[in-house]
Formats: sequence, structure tokens, C-alpha cells
Amino acid sequence: MSTTTIRLDEQLKARLASAAERAGTTAHAFILDAIERTIEQSELEEAFHRVAEQRWATLLASGKSIAWDEASAYIAARARGERPRKPKARQLKR
Repeated sequence: MSTTTIRLDEQLKARLASAAERAGTTAHAFILDAIERTIEQSELEEAFHRVAEQRWATLLASGKSIAWDEASAYIAARARGERPRKPKARQLKR
């Protein structure tokens, strides 16, 4: 395992110590957990953006989409526990 050094100003170091104490852990463990959660969040955001870009490319290539009123009605019905038919994608009007 390698060692990485970070420099913290006194105010941040004090805040870190307080936060770690409240969490019932050491400052070291608190920092490791924060780094891990930040990396996981970054990876999730990257995956989200990759999917969004793929879907946008598909929409542009096909020219088909679902109207917002149909999509929102479908989602609302699903939220109520209903099993509505999925709306069909249609050619975008230009």
C-alpha cells in the first residue's frame, strides 16, 4: 500500500477531527471513506452521462421520441401501481 500526503489548514484539520469523532472513527478512516464515496459518485456520474450521450445519439439518429405528455402520464400511472401500455416512440416534428 502506498502513502499519500495531503496538507490541511488548521481549520479544516479541526473540522475533520470533529467530524471523525462524531462518526466514531479516526480521521484517517474518515478521509478514506470520503475519498471512496467521492470516487464512487464520480464513477456513477460518468456512467450516467455515458448513457445519456448514447440515448441522445440514438434520438438524433432515429428522429424518434416519446411526447412528454405521454411519457409523464405513463410514469404517473406506474407510480399509482397501474400497468399501462408503454408509449410508442414517434418521428419528431420539425
